[in-house]
Amino acid sequence: MPSSTHSAPDISTLADLCLGYLAENPEELFGFMQHAGLSPDTLRSAVGTVRLQHGLIDYFAANEAILLALCANSGTTPEQFMRVWHRLNAVQ
Repeated sequence: MPSSTHSAPDISTLADLCLGYLAENPEELFGFMQHAGLSPDTLRSAVGTVRLQHGLIDYFAANEAILLALCANSGTTPEQFMRVWHRLNAVQ
């Protein structure tokens, strides 16, 4: 079901979109791994964890260029993305 302009994707879906974007852009993936202190092995073992999901969403929220590229390629609006980010950070 496509997202409307009023609803935001869930955390898992959004994190999967982020990871997919990084997988298609090796330089960006390397930057994320450096930022997060992850090796290829630790990244593989972290896939699907809540901690990695939150880290991916935080990383994209802090990097406007890749956030906008992700949104353009996924059909998600920056506002929808940031709603999820705000929801994550309001709970903590």
